[in-house]
This record gives sequence, structure tokens and C-alpha cells, in this order.
Amino acid sequence: MAELKDFSDWPWRHWASLQAHSVALLADAESITWGVLNQRVSNLVTYFSKQGVAQGQCVVLRGKNSIDLLLSQLALIACGAKVLPLNPRLPERLLTELLPHLNVDAVIDFTDDTNIFAKYRNLNCQQDNLFIGDDASAAVDFLSALEQPATLILTSGSTGLPKAAVHSMAGHLSSAEGVVSVMNYQQGDCWLLSLPLFHVSGQGIVWRWLLQGGSLALKNSPLVDALRGVTHASLVPTQLWRLLNEEIVEPFTLKEVLLGGALIPTTLTDLAESRGIACWSGYGMTEMASTVCAKRADGKKGVGLPLKGKRLRIIDDEIQIQSNSQAMGYWFDGEMKPLNCTGDWFKTNDKGAFIDGEYQILGRLDNLFISGGECVQPEDIESVINSHPDVSQSFIIPVDDEQFGQRPVAVVECDLNLPLSELSVWLKDKLAPYQNPMAFYHLDSQLKAGGIKVSRQQVKQWLYTKTDFNH
Repeated sequence: MAELKDFSDWPWRHWASLQAHSVALLADAESITWGVLNQRVSNLVTYFSKQGVAQGQCVVLRGKNSIDLLLSQLALIACGAKVLPLNPRLPERLLTELLPHLNVDAVIDFTDDTNIFAKYRNLNCQQDNLFIGDDASAAVDFLSALEQPATLILTSGSTGLPKAAVHSMAGHLSSAEGVVSVMNYQQGDCWLLSLPLFHVSGQGIVWRWLLQGGSLALKNSPLVDALRGVTHASLVPTQLWRLLNEEIVEPFTLKEVLLGGALIPTTLTDLAESRGIACWSGYGMTEMASTVCAKRADGKKGVGLPLKGKRLRIIDDEIQIQSNSQAMGYWFDGEMKPLNCTGDWFKTNDKGAFIDGEYQILGRLDNLFISGGECVQPEDIESVINSHPDVSQSFIIPVDDEQFGQRPVAVVECDLNLPLSELSVWLKDKLAPYQNPMAFYHLDSQLKAGGIKVSRQQVKQWLYTKTDFNH
């Protein structure tokens, strides 16, 4: 297993020198070896440098995953720039408010919407082949850049503007090292880039690939086709259910899956194991460059134990983390703002417990509300609602109530054949009286357009505008 100290040069150069003809990138229409990848990144470094990209600048990459976007990220970091991958679905209103605080120097927009960034310097990444053979000395020294800011990843922005967590390459690689210390991803393996680079989980996949020198699959085809030749993937349980129930002619090459999302049913993991697929579940966050704890999925609520380089503790019900992959801070108005820490322990605001030899995440402390004198943790109710076979996800939102102070309302994404009135009846004997939602609403599809995780704050704002609740 590669250790961080083995790298004296950029990872793509390192692997090109060791295995130039091994496949680095597996796309729908082409395969790219480490040797070719190294050349293309070097060309881009030269090209970006000629366009004025310099050390310390901040460059936005806006778009869905693609080879051009990925190679642009690598080349920009090699120029010494900070990369800010942006979700193309973020509303213009939010970008107009947020971007002036992030000191953006240039943009590469892979979407067709050119108006949003018209006032910014736009870079071209399409003519790097003109610089084959040019001196690639524009790349900064890897070892000196290792601890410098490399990426800005936006948090989910549960309250107010999203924060831009700053990570160094050392932090990303340390996070990757933690995951591959338990999951067996090696040079002969291939991990599917199934998550967007604007999310920390997508970045986690990329840096595991760079650390281990395996292959990375970057495909736009349906999941069952995209997984051909893939040994590792990061999926949500619903995706794995669908995959296992597909009629597939070719045998699975998939060996290990890192599952995210809600409690993972043992029926799913047992079925996967019977097909030779090991399932892992975990806990992580943007500020820690992805996964902090992981375990083989076993149907229990826990998230396992800390990975290599990570420590957890619980103070006043709050999970606190000490990690070698911790963000350097939040970038705002040209300064590095500190994380919310006690000493070098990051205060997650996640409610947790250590039960049966592993950590459990019980919800967000700031989601807790009081109803008729009882403490209500929304995630407790949501886990019961989500256990209904026709429910995909749910959100419990507190609304003001003259008699009880606040009461829970449920916003649910479910099979449209399931009447919400029927769901309400199904819940009655499964929740305490103060936990039973006073009303149910279907989750508006527009609330799912912002990324891979629905914002609880946006659900709350949507609910308040759609109802007559006094709040």
C-alpha cells in the first residue's frame, strides 16, 4: 500500500514513471493510461500558465463530472491554484451572493450557461494539445505544494451561506489513506467516480485513486453499464438494491461498495455478500475531507470506529474529531477563517454515543426541539418513517404551536401509490405521541435539484412558505 512519504512528485507523474501503460482512466469511449494522463495534465499546466493562472489564485470549475473537468482540476492544483468545483444547479442568486467572498480569479464553465460568469476571466481547457513538448516547468514543486490550499469544497449550508472548506493535498491523501486501510483498493482495481467532484465524497474517490494508482471509471452510461469492469463503487442503498435486482448477463466485477445514506438493511447486505460484494458503511463530513469512520455493514445503527489518522470523542453528547485530514479552515474574504474547534478537536455539532463497541450518530444537536416539554430529535422520527418500504427519505420540521411550543411536521419522499394518510396510520403505534407528525407533505422535486444531499434548511423554508403555520 502506498504511503504518503512515497510521493516525491505529483501522483500522476509518480504512477506514470512506475506503470506508464496501465489504465488510469476508464471512460465510455476511451481508456487513458498513466503515461498519457501525465502528458495531458502537463500540457494543461503549461496552457493554464500561459493564460495567467498562477500560484495562490482561485479557479472555479462548474459542471458535471467529465474527463476535461477532472484533468483541469489536477492541472490547476499543479499550477499552485485553489480549485473550487461548483454544482451547476446552484441558483444564480446564491452564486451572486457567495462568489464575491471567495476571491475568484478565473472560471472554467463546462455548462451552456455563460451569463453567470460573464464578468469573470474565463479559461480555455480545450487546446492543451498545442503545447505538447513545451517546457512544463510552470508546475510548482509538489512537496512545497503538499500542505498548501488545493481545493475549496462547499458545505451543505444548513444555515446561511455555504462555507468553503479549504483542504490541502496532504489532507485529501490522508483521508484516502484512512479508507484504503480498511477497503482493499489496489493498482489492479477500478473505482467508479459515481459522485460529483463538487461534493467531498466525489473528491474522496479521486484522491484514493491518486494515492493507490489504480483505475478510475468516469462514465455517463446507466449504472449497470457503468459498473462493467469496476471493482469498487460508492453508492446509496437504493442504487445497490436496483443493481442487484437487474437481470445481468455478465457476472459482477464489483468487489466492494462504500454505502452512504440511512440505515442499511441486512437483507440488502446479505444479498450483496451472496453475489461476492462486500458492503461498507461510514461516517464523514466536508471538513474532514470525507470518511472518518467505516465498518463492514452489519445492519446495526453504528458507524464503526475511527479510521487510520482519526480520533473521536464525545463531550456533552457531541461528537468531536481529531484528524490528519482536517480542513485548514474556511475561505472567506481573502482570509482563512478557523474551524469551530476546542484545541485541535473539531466540534461537529453531531449528537453521538458509543454503544456496543462502536460510535453511533444520533442526529444534529441543532435540529433538536422541544414539544410539550419533551425533547424531540428529528432524526429519531425520520429513521422510523424511512423504515417503511415505500419511503425514500423524510424530514421532520418543527412548526410553532400555541399549546405545545413546537410540533413535528413530516416532509416525505415516497412512492406516489402510498397515501400520506396511510403512512400516518402506519406510524401511530411506532412513535411516542409527542413524536407523531401533525401533518404530512410530499417532498417537492425542486428541493432535490441542489446536489446529492437535500438541504434541511431549504425544506424548512419551503414548508413555511407553503403553509399557514405560525413560526
